[in-house]
Amino acid sequence: MHPIAFQLGSFTIHWYGVMIALAFLVGLWTATHRARRENIPGEKITDVVLWLIAGSIIGARLVYVTTYWKDEFADQPLSEIFKIWHGGLVYYGGLIGAILTGYIYLRWKKVPLWKMADVLAPSIALGNVFGRIGCLLNGCCFGRACSLPWAISFPADNPLRPPTYPVHPTEIYDALDNFLLYLLLAWLFRHKKFDGQVFATYLIGYAVTRTIMEYFRGDYPPDHIHYNLTPGELVSIPIFIAGLSLAAVLARRAEPKRG
Repeated sequence: MHPIAFQLGSFTIHWYGVMIALAFLVGLWTATHRARRENIPGEKITDVVLWLIAGSIIGARLVYVTTYWKDEFADQPLSEIFKIWHGGLVYYGGLIGAILTGYIYLRWKKVPLWKMADVLAPSIALGNVFGRIGCLLNGCCFGRACSLPWAISFPADNPLRPPTYPVHPTEIYDALDNFLLYLLLAWLFRHKKFDGQVFATYLIGYAVTRTIMEYFRGDYPPDHIHYNLTPGELVSIPIFIAGLSLAAVLARRAEPKRG
């Protein structure tokens, strides 16, 4: 549970970056296999994933820097904003960024939007499994203090200074939640009733699991809690509503017309 994987001279490899790279590679591989069921060429997946990577990193970093500007960046050189290998990517910021860039790209290239969204949705959940493992190794997104047998403690020499007392392993909780969500979405993909159903279910599932996980999180400064809700809980509300609304609208569109 230390952020540095290994060093080659002055070149440092961070676990967080390794896990994020694995997340995208595994996501790309699984999405390419699912694309065959929708008759979408594999190269279309590769193209859109490159856009999703760019959009997710920009969105995740933008939300993190905005949220923690006063705590971490106000007194630092501007170059610190771009050092994502130190950690500091907010998942829901990345999700929003990826959705926006993916939407623009798919409309531009005239690729079926909801078919592609269904292909990608399970891979997003699976990729987040690796992302949360990266958080665990990095020492971020840690949990509240607890005395349960499976509580974890971070080493004192971790430069991010996570707590050294026993805490909930929220990163592991979230990784398991996302793996279960991946299994559900992969099953639903083979049994879906309309295009967009898998993606809408992902939005709903993410909002629910994120809200549950926020209860165990202990890394938010007190001034980031508003109306007794964490930033993750606040963002989960519109994501949940969006998922329900999208499912309702797309299901209605898919109903056979009568008369």
